Amino acid sequence: MKQYDAIFNRAERLLGAEFMQKAARCRVIVFGVGGVGSWCAEGLVRSGIGHLTLVDSDCVSVTNINRQRMATVHTVGRPKVEALREQLLDINPKADIAIVQQFYSEENASQFGLEQYDYVIDAIDSLASKAALILHATSCGIPLFSSMGAALKFDPTAIRVAEFWNVKGCPLARALRQRFKKQHTFPRHKFQCVFSEELLANRGEEKPEPLAGEASMVVTHGNGSLAHITAIFGFTLSGLVLQHLENRSEL
Repeated sequence: MKQYDAIFNRAERLLGAEFMQKAARCRVIVFGVGGVGSWCAEGLVRSGIGHLTLVDSDCVSVTNINRQRMATVHTVGRPKVEALREQLLDINPKADIAIVQQFYSEENASQFGLEQYDYVIDAIDSLASKAALILHATSCGIPLFSSMGAALKFDPTAIRVAEFWNVKGCPLARALRQRFKKQHTFPRHKFQCVFSEELLANRGEEKPEPLAGEASMVVTHGNGSLAHITAIFGFTLSGLVLQHLENRSEL
């Protein structure tokens, strides 16, 4: 497939052949492939990361279309990891992309074999699962990059990166810190987060939406979010991986 040999030409021109070889060997696992995680996965694949595992239990909903990479009118009802893998292989057919349609929790954490990965991406929404993943990944000593809340944001220039304990103005980060303090269990090492101090209120009315693949209607309670924000969060996470990878010598 010689037509695909030049996919990473521009990346190699910027970062060099040695970096691209490290990227091709690099193994990254992404937990949560919604509005943030799906774009992070795309950023990684387009940058030459050779081995990617996508973890998410959900199926594509019609309300995902406004902000998630794999969500289109043609993928509604399909497992998110399956639809995203298909699209990522359209970008790089040679990529090794594994999918796990499962919900991460403290109870099943050992099933994911984090020790085999070079990087962990946390793009989980659930507070309990997010806290469990942070504790698990840091206890394994694996570099972790985490997304804080991306909903209720509008200003792309307000998006920042900071070490977890220095994140300001984010209710999700605050809730995580309170949880760790209450349980007297803390992350074993520092990790960087993507966040925004901006916090808007929902202005629109809550509307019922169809369940993925079903005709019945349910009332959702999710906060409003937009593609340009979730994509910046996701691409920033992928950029943090690349920056860290550039300085690694052992991979």
